[in-house]
Amino acid sequence: MARAPAEGIMTSALRFLGKSVSIGEMEVRKLRHDPTELITRAVQPALWLLVFGEVLSTVRAIPSGNLPYIDFMAPGILAQSVLFIAIFYGIAVIWERDLGVIHKFLVTPTPRGALVLGKALSAGVRALSQVVIIYLLSLAIGVAIDWSPLNLALVIAVVILGSALFSTFSLIIATLVKTRERFMGIGQVLTMPLFFASNAIYPVAMMPSWLRVVSEANPLTYQVDALRALMVVGGESVYGIGFDFLVLLVGTIVTVAVGAKLYPRVVT
Repeated sequence: MARAPAEGIMTSALRFLGKSVSIGEMEVRKLRHDPTELITRAVQPALWLLVFGEVLSTVRAIPSGNLPYIDFMAPGILAQSVLFIAIFYGIAVIWERDLGVIHKFLVTPTPRGALVLGKALSAGVRALSQVVIIYLLSLAIGVAIDWSPLNLALVIAVVILGSALFSTFSLIIATLVKTRERFMGIGQVLTMPLFFASNAIYPVAMMPSWLRVVSEANPLTYQVDALRALMVVGGESVYGIGFDFLVLLVGTIVTVAVGAKLYPRVVT
């Protein structure tokens, strides 16, 4: 008797996941029409690693523990690149509203949560291009990359989770502000504080106490912490990789749930 409800829940969950993957696959297909986006996204991380990172490596101004500074910085630049892609992802929602695409989505039987999760997954797939770019740049400048298959798989998981979290956060902003101009303004205001109030380019331990509190409430800090332990040889996690994953997973679940609730508001 108890198996029937359990099987029904499993079937519903698989159907929900299937619809989410379908939405994500449809979003990823858009890259075929504009693959140059992936190339232009490489410019900013290249500047950070090749200019900022190399300069600070010579002056040794920032303590980086047992890692060379460029090794310490590379995971932070990967997280930054993922953040910058994801935080502006919500503008696509506004474009879709203006083109009437969202209206078509909303009249289908697809659950709102599946629509939002599908978009989050597609943002994660887009962010994987940054993994390739940062790894190649890091290899070129001598970063001691950890090529363990398990660590590479976990890096991909961290990148997808972080991108899903920040892209759905971006979608929430888009449902509230509703215009491209306001969204771009808010996105630009948020990216730099999120980046600098994290451990991406300096350790949390050297921050003033008030900034340390902000940093530990910033999901980007936990993404960087996990990447630093997994991506480079000798990297260590301050908070524990399991806890980093938990923060990113819970954050993603919360933002997807809130985004699903607010998603229809983008058209009103």
